[in-house]
Amino acid sequence: MHTFSRLAAILFGLMMTVLCIVIAIETILRKVFSHSLAGIDELSGYAIAIGAPLCFTVAVIEQAHIRINLLHRKMPVRLQALTNAIAAVTLALLSLFLLTFTIRTFRETQLFSSVAQTPWATPLVYPQALWLLAMAVFSLAAVLLGIKALLLLFNRNSEKLNREFSPDSIEEELAAELSDLEDRA
Repeated sequence: MHTFSRLAAILFGLMMTVLCIVIAIETILRKVFSHSLAGIDELSGYAIAIGAPLCFTVAVIEQAHIRINLLHRKMPVRLQALTNAIAAVTLALLSLFLLTFTIRTFRETQLFSSVAQTPWATPLVYPQALWLLAMAVFSLAAVLLGIKALLLLFNRNSEKLNREFSPDSIEEELAAELSDLEDRA
């Protein structure tokens, strides 16, 4: 799954790099030549809509989402496992809710043949199809991890559940940051 996470991060990075280049070109054209490409803001909205679920996917796979662990390390091992499983399952449920909303929006767009109210007048079904695909990828990753957490919980494998789903301790975060700093130096 980490390879998949890396691919999602690379895709997001490429999208944002291309968007930055296009925005820079647009800015230069406006300032120097008083000409606009028109619709770059529309392109930006599509990039964010598609990029956000890709970032969610990376966060859920890499356990990079924010979790408050003030009391977590002080709990008994089984209670830690239970809270980790609940966190994984509720994130999976949230992803399914977001996917349902995305599907509903996409279907309405198809039904009404909606187009963007911009100079490009883009048929919205195309960017929304990519948004739907990205949201489905996030949901798939979150649901698979939620199922894995539940299976570990039901098999009473608290140690593995905690190892794979616990938030990092302060010491682990510090070690990771120092290692990252060392790699950059």
